[in-house]
Amino acid sequence: MQWIDLRSDTVTQPTAEMRAAMASAVVGDDVYGDDPTVNRLQEIAAERMGKAAGLLVTSGTMGNLVAVLVHCGRGDEVILGNLGHTFLFEGGGIAALGGVHSYEIPTQADGTLRLEEIEDAIRAADDPHYPITRLVTIENTHNRCGGVPLTVEYTDQVGSLAHKHGLQVHLDGARIFNAAVALGVPAIELTKGVDSVTFCLSKGLCAPVGSVLCGSAEFIRKARRIRKQLGGGMRQAGILAAAGIVALDSMVERLAEDHRRARTLAASLARIPGILPDPATPPTNMVFVRLAEDVPLSAAEVVQRLLAKGVKVGATGARRIRLVTHHGIDDEAVECAAEAFAQVL
Repeated sequence: MQWIDLRSDTVTQPTAEMRAAMASAVVGDDVYGDDPTVNRLQEIAAERMGKAAGLLVTSGTMGNLVAVLVHCGRGDEVILGNLGHTFLFEGGGIAALGGVHSYEIPTQADGTLRLEEIEDAIRAADDPHYPITRLVTIENTHNRCGGVPLTVEYTDQVGSLAHKHGLQVHLDGARIFNAAVALGVPAIELTKGVDSVTFCLSKGLCAPVGSVLCGSAEFIRKARRIRKQLGGGMRQAGILAAAGIVALDSMVERLAEDHRRARTLAASLARIPGILPDPATPPTNMVFVRLAEDVPLSAAEVVQRLLAKGVKVGATGARRIRLVTHHGIDDEAVECAAEAFAQVL
């Protein structure tokens, strides 16, 4: 069976150009800093993010964890959203491995954290009853809020607020290039107000493995040590970095195709009785829908019935479903997926 896999943009396959680049990559021992392909990827990534240096890590989860552990010591506190990826989906790593306390504030429907609520969450540093607030984290695009991009203006406001209080800002920019394409701005504009940023190569950009963490030279020096502590030293990692270079060179602009297909898919699903689309048009490559109350199936049951028709989607709640477009989904796949939903319902 030829699957139509809409569970995530993490299911993308490396392109032929990536496979060729991986096969011919010049490599060295990256733990010693000797892998020229890794070094080149890190330079390109840092330049794209407007930072002094970059560090290849195995995943976005590792990148976010390393960033928090650089910015915060044991017992320190990070302010983050209650729907943020680091809070929901990273295994509690910042607490389990770093002893870092989290202060969750409500994530708004547009993926933002209210500035006044960020400011209210900052602890008095001279009061021994409280952990010391060190960091604010934000997410762009925001996964659980429908793949919505955070604007340049908002990101700069968070940075200004945090820096006024002596805090740092980390951006979980797993899909930062989706945000940049959707907003029509260079990615560097979305990162200039933050102190560190992680972005993924292995989602919509189609590389098989890896994320890059970027920040100041001193930040990355510390991050390299923590990456080693976490078991992230990958030796001849240039084989993977080669695919990442291709991803940055050739896969960013085409993300607009994924966004267009997400809008087409959302419109097709909205015409099916029993499906309630999220009110906003998909801003990037994620489509969220809810099942109407009169549909006698749960989201999990719909997912199972779609499997029989060769379509894979993800349930994100009892009656909520997520579909993600990517390089492996063409116009025909979008049409077939919508038809499968119509048949199931």
